[in-house]
Amino acid sequence: MKKKFAANVAPFQVAVRDDNCIVISLEAADVASSSSSVYVVKIVGESKNYFFQFEEFNSTLPAPVVFNATYHGLYYIVTLMVVNANMVSKPTRSIIVLTKPLPVTSVSIYDYKPSPETGVLFEIQYPEKYNVFTRVNISYWEGKDYRTMLYKDFFKGKTVFNHWLPGICYSNITFQLVSEATFNKSTLVEYSGIKHEPKQHRTAPYPPRNISVRITHMSRNENWEEHSGNFPEESFLGTQSSVGQEEKVTHVLDDLPELPTANTSYMWPDYHYNSSDYETTSQPDWWINESGSPEIEDEFVNAVPRDYENSSPTTELETSTPEPPSFFPMQMVLSWLPPKPPTAFDGFHINIEREENFTEFLTVGEDVHEFVADLKEPGKYTVSVTTFSSSGSCEVRESRSAKTLSFYISPAGEWIEELTEKPRNVVVTVLSLTTASLSWTTSQESSSSSSNNTIVSVVSLTCQKQKQSQRLEKHYCTEVNLSSSFIENLVPGAQYQVVIYLRKGPLVGPPSDPVMFAIVPTGIKDLTLYPLGPTAVVLSWNRPYLGVFRKYIVEMFYFNPSTMTSEWTTYYEIAATVSLTSSRIGNLLPAWYYNFRVTMVTWGDPELSCCDSSTISFIT
Repeated sequence: MKKKFAANVAPFQVAVRDDNCIVISLEAADVASSSSSVYVVKIVGESKNYFFQFEEFNSTLPAPVVFNATYHGLYYIVTLMVVNANMVSKPTRSIIVLTKPLPVTSVSIYDYKPSPETGVLFEIQYPEKYNVFTRVNISYWEGKDYRTMLYKDFFKGKTVFNHWLPGICYSNITFQLVSEATFNKSTLVEYSGIKHEPKQHRTAPYPPRNISVRITHMSRNENWEEHSGNFPEESFLGTQSSVGQEEKVTHVLDDLPELPTANTSYMWPDYHYNSSDYETTSQPDWWINESGSPEIEDEFVNAVPRDYENSSPTTELETSTPEPPSFFPMQMVLSWLPPKPPTAFDGFHINIEREENFTEFLTVGEDVHEFVADLKEPGKYTVSVTTFSSSGSCEVRESRSAKTLSFYISPAGEWIEELTEKPRNVVVTVLSLTTASLSWTTSQESSSSSSNNTIVSVVSLTCQKQKQSQRLEKHYCTEVNLSSSFIENLVPGAQYQVVIYLRKGPLVGPPSDPVMFAIVPTGIKDLTLYPLGPTAVVLSWNRPYLGVFRKYIVEMFYFNPSTMTSEWTTYYEIAATVSLTSSRIGNLLPAWYYNFRVTMVTWGDPELSCCDSSTISFIT
């Protein structure tokens, strides 16, 4: 094979071949004057030392010594020794060589979940046996700039790299294992080859900032004049262009005609759009209704849009019925700021969803920071704006949604903003064994005494812990939503969790912190004692009709002669079954005074028990 390099150009040459063999050649300058000398090579680096002798020679130099190195990426010290007739060895020269590490075979690149905008997780695979390296060389193109760096913080082939720029396409990413060695104040470095497929990865761009929406009422005639002939009949949403610019609204699936500048430039505010067009998906049937451009100006001013006409068949009368007032369309102005720098991005995606059934997806350029649309129909709307980056050979990458805006427009044209406040200081007051009441605090703006403005979610935490045949709970085994702060149909001994949501129209705010409460069990009834002799009794009782608990605890109180104390001690624990309501107590002391009681213990955390007052005494 071809020699990769010579470690030393002076006499006594050492080279490393591509097959990881070390070749040692004897030169004429190394031959001693004595013809009886023997030339030996000593190789140090692995777990043991190796010695090789050159063949005897006269006028022609001997063949090189070839050593098959076991390790890749390890340094070896090669020493030439001359042994004379008196068996005295004399080292003449030492040379250090470094073998090349084996290359990386596979590379995987993942998002670093805590920060996908700047961080990635590298995972590399390489031959681990007999392969030595100190660092990893990472090379890549950052957009149009070439970068390379040495990285050493790899653990089991993985490392987190958190130094990239958001939204950038990183291409031709390669990894090389690097071995380094220092000998006699000189440093040797060897790089592995590249055998894995080069990778590419685009970091996520940062989302836009300060997203806000405002809704304003529009004059019907003004809106009709503004958009005449620009949108299809089935549309509910009309987008506006900027002043003095010829912008187009195109669909991803279907092309729409370009907005006439003459109609759209005088009314809407000036937006700084970029030169590229922005696109939308195909329009659903909830965009605003438009008609062709009128031929006569009087017709244009006084005409009533067909959307607001009664479409049902009617009989024409000489006296017309006045049309009820309409609050639609309404204008939605969505605005935002660019993502925080440094972020490479090429535009914004706008997602508008109505009643969870219709979705409109639009794309605008990087210079656009405001979007105007006309909403024709009432309902609940959800709007989000994300940043996208598409430059380069990497796949298009969209940012995380920094904020999703929700609002509701009633049929009367009332705009209800999304609720962002959650109830605080939730307090549960147990009123009886089956009822409880709730109280909480909110801001003055969102607080209301009306039960229609609140959702109370109640679920039992003990229902699933009981066997199906033993469950007495029926109402709250699954989560139940109430509109009242008064909770009924509770079961003694059960534990419940309550979460409160504020509501305004169909909009629901974030949940409150969950609050747990428990109902104390009622305790047993009709505790009775039956003597069985001088040393044994039977306790019997009845369980309450309504109540859930985990177990009975049978306790007795007496003077213990071994400890010389009197205290309550647990004699027996009985699982809460429906049928077993008695217990036999034996090994009692004769002529001794005893007190007995049976308590019910709940499933809750912490456990609740009842009742200590139900006791019965007996003298043997």
